[in-house]
Amino acid sequence: MAVKRIIWAGDQIRHKPYVWGGGHGTFKDVGYDCSGSVSYVLHAARLIKVSMDSSQYESWGQSGIGQWVTVYANPGHAFLEVAGIRLDTSSEGDVRPVPGTGPRWHALLRRTSGFQPRHPVGY
Repeated sequence: MAVKRIIWAGDQIRHKPYVWGGGHGTFKDVGYDCSGSVSYVLHAARLIKVSMDSSQYESWGQSGIGQWVTVYANPGHAFLEVAGIRLDTSSEGDVRPVPGTGPRWHALLRRTSGFQPRHPVGY
């Protein structure tokens, strides 16, 4: 059920613009930054209670790649993979980037070197 909620929540914000700090003061915002996007979908899936920045995601949950959900984080960026698709504010690695500046679904995965992979327990 959490996987479906993450995908549903990502669909709700996928056309919102990139806003630095967006999604941190409140989950419902006019735009989202990278970790605000991750926080929004994890909160919708009832996996977190408060928004976190990318540095906090480096030690969140369980270490390693999850079966269904993985958050990749470093001090400057965070993105999420769920069921084989990526929610990210960056178009890194995309041959045909999706238009927009905020959170978007990406079919292609990006390089993950330099990121800490973390996942919610059980996912």
